[in-house]
Amino acid sequence: MNSIRTGASALALVLGLAHGNAAFGATGGNALTIYSTARPGAVPPALHHGGMRGASVPGYAVARHQRDLALERGRNTVRFSDVAALIDPTTVHFESLTDPKGTSVVEQNFQYDLVSTQKLLEKYLDRAISVDQVRGTGVETFTGTLLSTAGGLTLRREDGTVQILPHNAGVRLPELPGGLITRPTLVWDVAANRGGAHNVRVSYQTRGITWWADYNLTYSEGRDAHSCRLDIGAWVSIINQSGAGYENARLKLVAGDVHRATAPGQTADVPAARAAAESRTEAFAQKAFFEYHLYTLGRPTTLPDNSTKQIELFPVARAVPCEKTLLYYGAVPAYGYGPSPNVDRNYGTQTNKKVDVYLHFRNAKPHNMGVPLPSGRIRVSKLDPADNTLEFIGEDVIDHTPQDEAVRVKLGSAFDVVGERRQVNFTVDSHRRTMTEEIEVKLRNHKREAVTVIVKENLYRWVNWQIAAKTHEFQKQDARTVHFPLRVAASGETVLRYTVHYSW
Repeated sequence: MNSIRTGASALALVLGLAHGNAAFGATGGNALTIYSTARPGAVPPALHHGGMRGASVPGYAVARHQRDLALERGRNTVRFSDVAALIDPTTVHFESLTDPKGTSVVEQNFQYDLVSTQKLLEKYLDRAISVDQVRGTGVETFTGTLLSTAGGLTLRREDGTVQILPHNAGVRLPELPGGLITRPTLVWDVAANRGGAHNVRVSYQTRGITWWADYNLTYSEGRDAHSCRLDIGAWVSIINQSGAGYENARLKLVAGDVHRATAPGQTADVPAARAAAESRTEAFAQKAFFEYHLYTLGRPTTLPDNSTKQIELFPVARAVPCEKTLLYYGAVPAYGYGPSPNVDRNYGTQTNKKVDVYLHFRNAKPHNMGVPLPSGRIRVSKLDPADNTLEFIGEDVIDHTPQDEAVRVKLGSAFDVVGERRQVNFTVDSHRRTMTEEIEVKLRNHKREAVTVIVKENLYRWVNWQIAAKTHEFQKQDARTVHFPLRVAASGETVLRYTVHYSW
């Protein structure tokens, strides 16, 4: 009888498994539609390097396999092992494209008792095995009944003595025990009215796959301090830790907030350089699909298991007009309305000195864009002419952005422009139910050119307010927010004062 050799710490077996009464033939094609539940910009680096389990990957996919299958008339047992380890068995759909009405699945089993060193040894508890142990320059063989695999290998020898051997001993098994498989396998009981070759399609949902978008923007100055141009490139990153690879698959990506029912206790779920430029016919084509957007790759691609792949989402959009905005929001923190007027004079008097920098552009065809943008992280760089290198200047995230909508990117805070906000006067007249507050904002510009800064003010003390006096004009943004655009001269200072009356 031939023996099977294995180490108790590593398995080195090649198993040949029969495929029952029916065998899958030539590959007819793979297809993959990937859905992402990742928050924009929130994918941890550990995910790229296998530091997270596939079940923790924030996304899922619908996998489709098309195969040729030989069926006999009547009942057939079909084994399908080209399946992801993280498959949801309740979503499996088997369909004969050759005879869809006359072919049906009577019963399905999902077998996932995968072969491993521990499981092989457990199959031989209370059975005889041989163990090779290195002793000095030679090898000593021990034969006996396997009593336990906990803390080592415990054998009862023929003379009744008990021998404990380490886990790194070499084990020889007389034969391969039944009931173990090398890959997760779907087993169907298929009833067929028609015998012969069938072209079948198998589809299912699997966890462990996700995708997200990354946008690379190159910034260049415009004609003045606030106008600019952007070159915008977009890539999608795909992580596959589903436990299966997909060779030459037709790839689709769904962008949008697709709702899924969650089980109790569960929560809702740098681009590589191209070797050569892709033609537009091979890039992603997008279209509206239900209330979402569908991006279909114009060529097949291969997604190996435990891999990360980057693919260009759309060709680089050149010279997209943009606007740079400086915004000062001096109140820290931001406040909302309470259930009653807030008459505490110290409420909202803390100050923030930072002036934030934003880029604005419109996702419109006249601006060389006009492509629905999936949510993702935006990274912005600027060319340093001293050595002709791109230097990183900030990043932000965007939500799903339709065509013809504006995109706003926060880059950081200005170094040479600072602000200061303080409360000058505050009075309350409880009898007349009125309150008056005077605010002063100072902006100082240490740059060699003049700048325009938008001062954002929230009138947060009560819903009924009126600005009674002001040194500069304002623009009302909503029921509690006003903007004061202020011009600040080079190496200069601008002071804003306004008085607001509240009544109730």
